[in-house]
Amino acid sequence: MTTTVSLGELPGLAGRDLGWTGYREVTQEQINTFADATDDHQWIHVDPERAANGPFRAPIAHGFLTVSLAIPFWSDLLEVTGAETKVNYGLDKVRFVSPVRVGAKIRMKAQVTEVTEISGGFQIGVDQVIEADGETKPAVVAHSLYRFYA
Repeated sequence: MTTTVSLGELPGLAGRDLGWTGYREVTQEQINTFADATDDHQWIHVDPERAANGPFRAPIAHGFLTVSLAIPFWSDLLEVTGAETKVNYGLDKVRFVSPVRVGAKIRMKAQVTEVTEISGGFQIGVDQVIEADGETKPAVVAHSLYRFYA
């Protein structure tokens, strides 16, 4: 469920759990495209036959591919009206806790930890967890920073 707030209402989100997104499937095509974009063609990502006999028993998504999916997930969780510009400001902490195998269905939950007024808008800190369906450990745990400008 998407939370919708105006730019001026952002400070009221401090401490709020935004819940879970729906699931998205990670495909081999996505992994291959990411490999091409980043020039990271390690066999554990792009060689399904070899990866089937490797340590993860299937090709796995690049950790940075998984964390980059926070962007579409984030859009599913929060809409800020009246924000002319939205910027990914950075990541304070990121851990790739467990691999995401090709075909996995992943989702994200987020909790707004802080909201800070900045020149022309607000910066929010968000604790995010990306998990794969059926796995006992999360795939990614991160603290992200986003900025919203009027």
